[in-house]
Amino acid sequence: MSGAVRQMLTCYWSAKRIQRYLDVDPSAPLTPGEVTRLEEHLATCERCGELMRQHRFLHTALSLWSAGSPVDPASVDRMRTVLDDLIEKKRS
Repeated sequence: MSGAVRQMLTCYWSAKRIQRYLDVDPSAPLTPGEVTRLEEHLATCERCGELMRQHRFLHTALSLWSAGSPVDPASVDRMRTVLDDLIEKKRS
């Protein structure tokens, strides 16, 4: 197998496991061998390293978003009023 094909297959294999690696999902854990293989690949592959950084950014952003305070019901009511007014004006 050529080096380019091997690299492509390793990148594909890695991309399929990055999210599980970040989530540390107990229902779908990576084996210690998979963790080692993934970490070694990420240390040498710029493209997969960038994919990992993007996943980390998204993971962090979603974690912060879900940890936020609940939406104020009064704000939702105000937004509904604004939308209702816009829809009514469009009909007129």
